[in-house]
Amino acid sequence: MRPSRLAGMTGIGVDHMGELADAAPGADILRLENLDTDLRPCAAALAATRAAVLADDSNSYLPFVGQTRLRRAVAAHAARLSGNPYTERQVLITAGGLSGILNVLLTLVEPGDEVILTDPTYVGLINRVRLAGGVPRLVPFVREGADWVLDRDALARAVGPRTRALLLMSPSMPSGGTLGRDDWLAVAELVQRHGLWLIHDTAMQRLLFDGRPLIDPAGLPGMKERTITVGSASKELRLIGWRVGWIVAPEALLPDLALVCMGNVVVPVGIGQQAAAVALEAGDADVAQACATWQARRDVILTELDGLPVVRPGGGWSLLIDAGRLGHSGAELSALLFRGAGIAATAMTGWGEVHGAQYLRLVFANEPVERLRGMGSRVRKIL
Repeated sequence: MRPSRLAGMTGIGVDHMGELADAAPGADILRLENLDTDLRPCAAALAATRAAVLADDSNSYLPFVGQTRLRRAVAAHAARLSGNPYTERQVLITAGGLSGILNVLLTLVEPGDEVILTDPTYVGLINRVRLAGGVPRLVPFVREGADWVLDRDALARAVGPRTRALLLMSPSMPSGGTLGRDDWLAVAELVQRHGLWLIHDTAMQRLLFDGRPLIDPAGLPGMKERTITVGSASKELRLIGWRVGWIVAPEALLPDLALVCMGNVVVPVGIGQQAAAVALEAGDADVAQACATWQARRDVILTELDGLPVVRPGGGWSLLIDAGRLGHSGAELSALLFRGAGIAATAMTGWGEVHGAQYLRLVFANEPVERLRGMGSRVRKIL
């Protein structure tokens, strides 16, 4: 009998499209289906990894909470972005950001508690709410001109007696929708008025386009003690295979969080932690350079697909096209693009209620500008 916590869970779809693309030998497939990137991590992080392979300290279970240098680097990073003082005593290292999200949910959520997310949201986050026994409540982004904006009124209406936490990400994955200062102030007001937790997924926090300012909600008045920040080395730092993430939380929560982390993954990958520390200590320049590359790729796709129902992302490294307005579901358009245009892209089935099955996601992290040029004619040909 299938456990009830698996009810409503769906696959991600990325693996299926990746297998199809890999099984097309000799075909010139434009790989827009996956959240990988061709941009290499910074050279210092690669050098630190090579050194860690030969270091006894990195071939160890200890410390269970993560290596001290990395915890200090995370604390300094979170302090710089939020303006709050943090120390390593408020940091846990996890086996990737999503592992950290699940551990936070397992620490906070009772069965039946509701967790508010935006619509659309990466289905892996929605699935983790369900795995923790929680009930996802999705608040849709709305289109304002060419952009996504948060429906703050709908957000306020979503809070109910069973609401435990808001799990928010800006830029959001997969839409690239961003939360501005007024959005975060509205979130802070709801969190404090109702005694909720904000779980802030910062995997793409610095990947902002068009000069958008970075606003860390933990730095807003009254939010330090209500915010749990979960970060990842995978997106901004491009250390995907290193599987390193972190949790920054009020110190009173650390014993329970550490207990859950030990019961789940035990310890993160030892040989990856020094690289993540070095990359965080390097500051923003390397991330800004990668972000500029991804923004240029976004701009090429927007130009190529001009006139089609594409929503402009304010950050991140993916964007959405409304297949429903073209007379297809996301899955149907995905199949058409793959067979007729040689473009691998993932349907959004299960990624949202309002902005789910009718959308198709295009990832621009892994294909250079030169290969993206001309995709518009390929898309229009099959339409």
